[in-house]
Amino acid sequence: MATMTLQLLGFSLGMLGFLGTIATTLLPHWHSTAYLGSNIITSISYMKGLWMECVSQSTGIYQCELHQSLLALPSDLQAARALMVISCVTSTVAVFLAVMGMKCTQCAHSLSTKKALLLGGGVCFFSAGLLCLIPVSWTTNSIIVDFYNPFLPSGMKYELGLAIYVGYASSCLSLTGGFALFCSNNCQQQPITYPPPRQMVRSYSPSPPPAVLACAPSYRPPEALRGNCVPSVLSVSRNGYRLDDLF
Repeated sequence: MATMTLQLLGFSLGMLGFLGTIATTLLPHWHSTAYLGSNIITSISYMKGLWMECVSQSTGIYQCELHQSLLALPSDLQAARALMVISCVTSTVAVFLAVMGMKCTQCAHSLSTKKALLLGGGVCFFSAGLLCLIPVSWTTNSIIVDFYNPFLPSGMKYELGLAIYVGYASSCLSLTGGFALFCSNNCQQQPITYPPPRQMVRSYSPSPPPAVLACAPSYRPPEALRGNCVPSVLSVSRNGYRLDDLF
């Protein structure tokens, strides 16, 4: 029961990290306008993302423009695109592997197969979290370095956008979910296997003959039986001998 709970917890965290990774990839709020200097204009704000640049006005007008050329983009932005896309694909694979490997599903019946699928799902979630964390951390570092650069004009300085914070949270959720699935895979108990019962071979032995219940009477000659006769009326003498005994 504890193993299944840990599996569900890891899968839920991984799914939240997966959704957050998709949102981080699509949102244009990686760079937000930094309001610096004496002339502060708050009616217009600029945002830059991996795929587009947006302008938001205080009147509610929101305009976005996609990046036209891929080769004209900076190398760090191209690398961030590739890593975030790979992270989304890896999270997708992790979801399918984790679903097939959990105990509450019937996709695989063999215990060894389920353990392998669950382990693969945990590793994919963990890898997706690392792939999401790398471009987010890289972008954070570049924004902070440019912000404190005294030779850079104030209009070209940006702050951390909403997508950066979502990316950090998503990577942490994916890492935690993958680690939970990995731990639940190691906590699964092996089924107890008992050795097959021994087949007792009975050696055939003929049963002994039945015991003689009553012994046959021993042989007694006629002379020994003469004293056992009962005297009768036809006897001549009183000694108990019959007439035919005399002959």
